[in-house]
Amino acid sequence: MSVDQTDASISNELEREVARRRTFAIISHPDAGKTTLTEKLLLYAGAIELAGAVRGRKARRHATSDWMALEQERGISITAAALEFELDGRRMALLDTPGHKDFSEDTYRALIAADSVVMVIDAANGVEEQTRKLFEVCRRHRLPILTFINKLDRPARDPLELLDDLERTLGIAAAPVNWPIGSADAFRGVYDIDRRHLLLYEREAQGQFRAPVDIAALDDPAALALIGDSVYAHFIESLEVIRAAGTAYDFTEYRAGRQTPVFFGSALTNFGLEPFLRAIVELAPPPQPRLSDAGPVSPTDERFTGFVFKIQANMDPRHRDRVAFVRVCSGRFAKDMALVNSRIGRPIRASRAYRFFGRDRETVNDAYAGDIVGLVNPGQFAIGDTLHTGATVRFSDVPRFPAEHFGRARLQDTRYKQFDEGLRQLEEEGLMQLFYVDGGRREPIVGVVGALQLDVITSRLRTEYGVDAQIETASFAAARWVADPAIRIPPLGGGAAVALDRLDRRAILFASEWEVQYFERQHPDVALLAESPA
Repeated sequence: MSVDQTDASISNELEREVARRRTFAIISHPDAGKTTLTEKLLLYAGAIELAGAVRGRKARRHATSDWMALEQERGISITAAALEFELDGRRMALLDTPGHKDFSEDTYRALIAADSVVMVIDAANGVEEQTRKLFEVCRRHRLPILTFINKLDRPARDPLELLDDLERTLGIAAAPVNWPIGSADAFRGVYDIDRRHLLLYEREAQGQFRAPVDIAALDDPAALALIGDSVYAHFIESLEVIRAAGTAYDFTEYRAGRQTPVFFGSALTNFGLEPFLRAIVELAPPPQPRLSDAGPVSPTDERFTGFVFKIQANMDPRHRDRVAFVRVCSGRFAKDMALVNSRIGRPIRASRAYRFFGRDRETVNDAYAGDIVGLVNPGQFAIGDTLHTGATVRFSDVPRFPAEHFGRARLQDTRYKQFDEGLRQLEEEGLMQLFYVDGGRREPIVGVVGALQLDVITSRLRTEYGVDAQIETASFAAARWVADPAIRIPPLGGGAAVALDRLDRRAILFASEWEVQYFERQHPDVALLAESPA
């Protein structure tokens, strides 16, 4: 085989592998059913054999993605986990983001590594606060969004009202792909608008296995008898409104992030999942070009590029290892290949590379754009690092999102070395931000996005580092970095304080958002940054 033929073969293989990748994340408000939907998608894909809701019977397993002790104790997802599986010839990478109201920065960063998003909405509550926050990140990064309106087997708002809520609250066009027939005890199924057929709902105890689905024409007498006159009349009336004045699905608008196709169903009872799963496979985009300092990097570029979006310590307590999660952006990754970290400018051999399924791992021999690779991290990687072969390139920095809750970390024993090391590693993961006020290195201020992370810090210090520590609530509500390291900071009033972060960059801790705004009005010459400076 000639050199040209070899190059063409490599290029064809690369294009084929990239084209079949789908990398997506799931977002929702707490208790909308995200974790249940995640496990049911894995069930339908054949990746697991038995699904168990997080709050299900004690005999059921914990959610596949929930590996941390605190997650299993509380029945919630705290960390973002990578779950990869094969489905209908596609290589799916699901970034399972925490849905709890006290999620961390980890949640936001997972979205930056995804190519598209699944948004789960509770049919009784509509769009809620945490969904809005996560949606704004998706909007900024122009991520296509598929919406699954969940829990139709329970009392729900009118579907027309839910669509209006999506459009008014989020400012995105909502295009129904199917339409529900009733809700709660009167829930009878969904109607596929494009294919013009009815999926009849059949209740099944526990919802642990794939629910049987019957398909019937809309005017089938048996279907009409099952639906009932009043439910059928309301269904037909709302369907006519959708056909006359609703938003029609448009592939281009969806891919541009301006429209979200909407599906209805019940994840707990497995109803409506098959058409939704089919939509993820058929509609969600393959890996897209990524912006860098050298311009867009195509996923089919033959040189390897990727970036670190997450670092996790102690996933395997027996080995006390630290794993850097890398989103592959272009080319082919091969085990033992030499990668350059653009931040430090020297090559690193990727000798220990893994693919993850929650806590389980397997050695990776190769990977392509869209895949998530875990590299054992001996302290050489940081969040936002660009890894590459060939010419130097650097992707945009992964932002640090503003902390909203603060606490003072206090050691309860004398294990200062372990205390400092634990805090250092947890901050390197991006779990929190560390600040030191008035030289108080022994009692740092920790800043987090969600208050639950304060409990996560003490739990992990105890279980992973053997450190007994407490975090007492601090009277701060916002942190802002000082843009100019040389400028003089004027005297501060109220509850504000000058602090240094772990890299000795100056920041001001404020007691309220009002204090931030007042300071900015009074001192327009002192530029403040909500995100840490590079």
